[in-house]
Amino acid sequence: MELGIPETWPEISPEMEIAEILFGFVDNKLIMDNANDNTVKVVFFSLLLDLLAFTMILPLLPALLDHYKVLSNKGLYSMISHHVQNLRVLLNAPDKVDTVLYGGFLGSMYSFLQFLSSPIIGALSDTYGRKPLMLLCLTGITMSYLLWALSKNFGIFVLARFVGGISKGNISLSMAIISDVTSPEKRGKAMALVGIAFSIGFVVGPMIGAFFAWISSNNRNETWYIAPALFASLLAASNLLYVFYNLKESLQVKYRAKTLLSGIIKSIIYINPIDLFQFTSVLGLNNKEQHNLKMLGRTYFIYLFIYSGLEFTLTFLTHHIFAFSSMQQGWMFLGIGLIMAILQGGWVRRVPSHKTKSVAELGLWLIIPAFICIGLAKNIMMLYFGIFLFAVSTAMVVTCMMTLVTKIGPEHQKGTITGIFRSLGALARASGPIVASAGFWYFGSTTTYLIGAVFLLLPPFILHTMKSL
Repeated sequence: MELGIPETWPEISPEMEIAEILFGFVDNKLIMDNANDNTVKVVFFSLLLDLLAFTMILPLLPALLDHYKVLSNKGLYSMISHHVQNLRVLLNAPDKVDTVLYGGFLGSMYSFLQFLSSPIIGALSDTYGRKPLMLLCLTGITMSYLLWALSKNFGIFVLARFVGGISKGNISLSMAIISDVTSPEKRGKAMALVGIAFSIGFVVGPMIGAFFAWISSNNRNETWYIAPALFASLLAASNLLYVFYNLKESLQVKYRAKTLLSGIIKSIIYINPIDLFQFTSVLGLNNKEQHNLKMLGRTYFIYLFIYSGLEFTLTFLTHHIFAFSSMQQGWMFLGIGLIMAILQGGWVRRVPSHKTKSVAELGLWLIIPAFICIGLAKNIMMLYFGIFLFAVSTAMVVTCMMTLVTKIGPEHQKGTITGIFRSLGALARASGPIVASAGFWYFGSTTTYLIGAVFLLLPPFILHTMKSL
């Protein structure tokens, strides 16, 4: 659950309470100062509606997969289950839950489709404008939730996630729109609204999903998932109509790419792993800057690859090991989101520039005992302590790492550099869940989390060796 907080937060007074940290930024003056035509305000509320719908499914996923397992006498689930059983015999794997493997496949598929589609959608928007592509994405997202509501079998549910993943270019489009309508001096405050939308979405959205699960808990029939799916589709449809009537085209015709081919070629750098890790498209760097950028990129990828995989399996661990209900998982997400919002809004954003690297290192070290505690937890208190460390570490790492990234390279290359880092993060999230879920399935949660904790020693060690940042 990476909240995606950008590197710069708007200024707020230190006396703000929790509610103000979460919601106080969303103030007409802040938004209007960034764009006279209200475009930033429209983008913010569009993202908020999108993320509320997107995060609803998080506490429901383990129960959903259990539901499709019960109905697995035919169809896609049954076919995959047959192959999984054969693989278990071949590997002499223990008889453990299969749903975490299905969940890992869905999580990686969704992120991989987003990784592929976002740069291509961005290239199309450079040629044809932002609004048409935004409407296309939001239409696809709405259709994905309607397919979820109709998913009487696992095959339709997979199709729903496929459509949702390939349509998820609206977030990168939102950042492109903000860049179109703001000056470099005011862009940081406007981009901070993206982080605030993520914070609110990941705090409130899972609770909405858990609320629907709680309502249906006394009547868990074969169609219990329809209510949350229809509510998510209602939010998505409202978002589509809101953008259609309120968003103005932000990319003037004179600034658009002359040919689509040039945009597509440019987008390849964001989906070619070799280009990503070598930063071949970043020009004007000396050898020291090039070295530091590559080291930061590898640190960021290794961290997110392991982190995203273990993070994804957290709901399955609490579901199968601690018998958490969907409502309990909703409260867990609420607690994580509040801790992160308080730390990012009240402390991380105030970290002096010369201390950013040390705070990032501390966050990278803290995630190791967090996953050790979660993996070894035999009682609820140890689990909660691990989750607390997890939330504290998450609040520190991504924000500080992206701040370090912005210190490297000339100003005119910053957009390319941060875009490559976003793609590295997407690639890590596309591969981490399936690897961690396979480990969870084969080795069990404890061994998987301990192995992950060992490999998480690499990112802080690599970062510590970079003395010049």
